[in-house]
Amino acid sequence: MKRILLSGAALALLPGWALANCPSITVADMGGVAPGAFPQQYELSEFQDAAGCEMEFSANPEIDDLNAKIKGNGALPPLADRLPSEPLVMVPYESVGKYGGTLDVLSNATEAGTSDFLSVRHVNLVRYSDDLQTIVPNVAKSWEWNDDYTQLTMKLRAGHKWSDGAPFTSADVKFWHDNLMLDTNIFEKPKDYVTVGGETMTVDAPDDTTVIFNLPSPKPGLLAHFATHYGQGFQPMHFLGQFHPDINADADSYAQSLGFENGYDAIKAYYGNSDWTDTPTPMLSRPELIDGLPKATYPTLESHIYVTDTTEGRHLVANPYFFQVDPTGQQLPYISEQDEVYINDNEVRLLKIVNGEVDYKAQSLQLASAPILLEGQEKGGYTVHLKPEITIGAFGFNVTHEDPAKREVFADLSFREAMSQAINRDELNEIAFFGQGKPQAYVGFSPLPDFVDPSLHGYMAEYDPDAAKAKLDALGLMDTDGDGMRELPNGDKLVLNMNFSTQGIAGQTVELVSQFWADVGIASVVKEVTPDEYRSAQSSNKLDLSMWRKGQPLAIVLGNNELWVPPYENYFGNRNAMLWAEWVDSGGSAGVEPPEWAQQMMDDINTLQSAAQGSETFNEVGARMAETMTQQLLFIGTVNAPAPMIHRNALKNFTETKTHSYEYYRTYPYRATQWWLDE
Repeated sequence: MKRILLSGAALALLPGWALANCPSITVADMGGVAPGAFPQQYELSEFQDAAGCEMEFSANPEIDDLNAKIKGNGALPPLADRLPSEPLVMVPYESVGKYGGTLDVLSNATEAGTSDFLSVRHVNLVRYSDDLQTIVPNVAKSWEWNDDYTQLTMKLRAGHKWSDGAPFTSADVKFWHDNLMLDTNIFEKPKDYVTVGGETMTVDAPDDTTVIFNLPSPKPGLLAHFATHYGQGFQPMHFLGQFHPDINADADSYAQSLGFENGYDAIKAYYGNSDWTDTPTPMLSRPELIDGLPKATYPTLESHIYVTDTTEGRHLVANPYFFQVDPTGQQLPYISEQDEVYINDNEVRLLKIVNGEVDYKAQSLQLASAPILLEGQEKGGYTVHLKPEITIGAFGFNVTHEDPAKREVFADLSFREAMSQAINRDELNEIAFFGQGKPQAYVGFSPLPDFVDPSLHGYMAEYDPDAAKAKLDALGLMDTDGDGMRELPNGDKLVLNMNFSTQGIAGQTVELVSQFWADVGIASVVKEVTPDEYRSAQSSNKLDLSMWRKGQPLAIVLGNNELWVPPYENYFGNRNAMLWAEWVDSGGSAGVEPPEWAQQMMDDINTLQSAAQGSETFNEVGARMAETMTQQLLFIGTVNAPAPMIHRNALKNFTETKTHSYEYYRTYPYRATQWWLDE
């Protein structure tokens, strides 16, 4: 008798047949189950139809103990009551995982070098799939644009819950927008991504699962913003709203009963006055109050939630209400706990990796460390991946320096041209990047869109020390005391204070660039500082020049204008022209007025974000932006090179990524909720 074996998907075609439970498919072996509408994931009903099964759910056996560590959480209801009615089914890469274990990671310090770890647990309304081209559902179940991209309608998951079991609804999105983002007591001005051409959008919540974003003019990049940005488009109204006077008339008195000055003080203690989702919790910022607070941190939709927060590091446990499951019905994440240790010393971080004490690390690893990491792979039981960087190390002379003599020189384009031509990028590539990089000017977009002339990468990037010296001479920067180094036109010493952080740029790069500039008569002092020290000095206009990685893909630029408007990035990035930014923020009543080209670029980014992608206007404006940014040399590019990332071999379902980049950190450890530890 001949036997015929049928897959679950094939059996599902037979009348009245359904599998008792769903098959353990993986990306590597789909078992005959047809792909869903989006890669590597399904909505529950979609998966059950494709696989011909009825899903039975199961939870981490440790979940009650983990939940007990979350301050303010009550006893857990059954799993079916914790999941949305339509959970998101995530297909693992190689294997259905096993529960348990602790993911061990390293960061530099509080809010420094933490972004790669943030990405492991982070969720937003949507995300990018592995190809970094396709936007797929995440917290939101679906979305739809109107014809002219002035209205974005999103559908949420019925029954979705916060980490404390409270319902997550469209009201939480509207609360985030109306009561946090637009409240000047929290943010002095609206973030650019909730505006279009400087005008704010509005948000409607007609029912619990429908959110409507109404835009004053077209902005198709808003969806890409939600797919990449750390700032989440929702916050827990049931908790933070207790402290907001527009939500609770007794907000101030309630906050004062807990030890806060008022409701806004409480909101800032929990949420911060930043949209960065990794701000210190009250456990660190208000430890004197923590025993009397209802929760140690505000509820989350992420895969894990903080249970401790100190100056040495933080610890997290799995969110018992997380909205994702695997194909067999196991609630994700598989990994029970996460432990983050702060070490600002790069050499100590490398030692811990080589000793096998770190499960995953990408941020702050530079190519200069690759030989040490590669040599230690076998001993440490980890794998090194060298991946292309989107960003490029860039130097930005402070064109609004507080010293008038330095400001006059730095703001002169010919000085910036000279300093660019004085850098021997080929030598820098060979010494600091082992010949693996590409010398480049900074052009704003990375990778280059089709509308950008690729020859811009070579603008003022050829090594020409004679041309550099001639330009410096013409500026009156002469060696008047015979020590081989140039003075300012007023006779004062010109010494560049080159403060840097290894989180943003490799020390070897800074040292070599310093030597190249010394070769044309510009003296400098190189000093490594912590990321916090660097950022504080940068934001207060105290740096001679900025030095950090810089660049963004077009997908992010379409929803976020910060690289094109003074100070040309947020607090965590490579900023310049702080007094131009003050002029912009004050409407011209303070600071220094930017030059015409800078104001034109501000207009251009608004036009680009509202234009139809690929249209003549879109391409023309985008090309002009790249040309202006490149030729003004506000940021001087160096070498674009790959960078290392590591994962310990016991960490399963880790997959090869396309890029090593801060820009895609919220999607790019590629579905870390399905990672598991085999030990």
